[in-house]
Amino acid sequence: MNATLAPDSDLDTATMQAVDIDRTAGDFSYPENHKFDAGVGLSEATIDYISDVKNDPDWVRDFRKRALKVFLDKPMPTNWATKDLENIDFSKIRYYLSSGSTPARSWDDVPEEMKMTFERLGIPEQERKFLAGVEAQFDSEAAYSNIQKAVSDQGVIFVNSTEGLKEHAEIFRPWFGKVIPTGDNKFSALNSAVFSGGSFIYVPKGVKVKHPLQAYFRINSENFGQFERTLIIVDEGAEVMYMEGCTAPKFTTSTLHSAVVELVAMKGAKIQYVTVQNWSNNVFNLVTKRGIAHEDAEVKWIDCNIGSRLTMKYPGVIMKGKRARGEVISIALANNGQHQDTGAKMIHAADETTSNVVSKSISVGTGRSTYRGQVHIPKHLKGCKNNTECDALLINSHSRTDTYPAITVRGNQHATQHEASVSQVSAEQVFYMQQRGLSEAQAMSLSVNGFVNDLVREFPMEYSVELKRLIDLEMEGSVG
Repeated sequence: MNATLAPDSDLDTATMQAVDIDRTAGDFSYPENHKFDAGVGLSEATIDYISDVKNDPDWVRDFRKRALKVFLDKPMPTNWATKDLENIDFSKIRYYLSSGSTPARSWDDVPEEMKMTFERLGIPEQERKFLAGVEAQFDSEAAYSNIQKAVSDQGVIFVNSTEGLKEHAEIFRPWFGKVIPTGDNKFSALNSAVFSGGSFIYVPKGVKVKHPLQAYFRINSENFGQFERTLIIVDEGAEVMYMEGCTAPKFTTSTLHSAVVELVAMKGAKIQYVTVQNWSNNVFNLVTKRGIAHEDAEVKWIDCNIGSRLTMKYPGVIMKGKRARGEVISIALANNGQHQDTGAKMIHAADETTSNVVSKSISVGTGRSTYRGQVHIPKHLKGCKNNTECDALLINSHSRTDTYPAITVRGNQHATQHEASVSQVSAEQVFYMQQRGLSEAQAMSLSVNGFVNDLVREFPMEYSVELKRLIDLEMEGSVG
């Protein structure tokens, strides 16, 4: 399913401005100050440089080199977003940049230029207010990592991936690369070869972490690729919410972000993974995210994609145990020159499993949004349920939206439903609201926020307020 709108001259110019969410909060950078720089381009020598700097165990170095071969052998994806992907020149990217410092445990010990960056983005304030732990990554490595004592006393581990694989290998290694194999796709292979940074979290049996853990990923350097690797393991009956935010300054050259996120929810465990991405529009955001839910477990992805030039992100859940649940709630906004290619993958692998996908997209100007989903229910299973909803809002005549649902259900003992809709903010709607005393900007803000409101409520309070504020602020004074 795809759709564009017929011209609507009364709204085109005004609404292109009105819904242009302000990304300037992250559009700044400081001079580079790197002790370690792997240089430009990717080869086995690059891998050796990264492994030497990070003092990788032999098994990690071998893992990286095998992944490099897979990356070089795999072709670029050709079935979608081909034109955009052709603009990535892997030979011009810098794959590792680091100041050489270990993650600070106290905010006072963070290097000054990094501290200024994260203070401008509000990290210390957020931590003081409501977070149980924070990790802040600057280019390739974590600059700051801290967890509240009350949480660590419960046995919760929250460190960067380098510390995880070295200091907690007995927990880390059995699941590393198992949820998302190296050869899953070309970009998971790239991440496996050059990964650095990211989070490792382990929550012991029965522990329910009351406040969120948060990571913040910041790109500061030009011609750079950020390749964090996150692994979260939540043991039986335990619960955690993890939130991540992402920003980068706007450069004239392309920037690459290619993360891998693996979630493991053991029997009866619950994981909520919240992302608010606000990349600048020169970033190629090519991410692989997947969780495994064992018996009676739940994995829930809550996802907001605002920035980037191209995003390709399809969070997935493999429901491996009986009565496991998987859910993806997503909002995407594509503006001029942007393509948000997002969706979900739900793989039912046990009886009585349930999946839910709700996706809403907004296309502005020449922006393009795409929903791409996969639901798979095999014949031998019984009592599986899936609900998929894809709603799109087109703002003007140049916007585009596409929906590609692939729902495969075998057997006759399952329940599935799919709904998709495309709507337009019409001149009549805006005119009607203006007659009720609203300005044109307020009318547009009300329409857009009303469209996404039910999903915004799924986000933690601090994030939902921020998402609404960004839309409202951009409406003010931008119409007419």
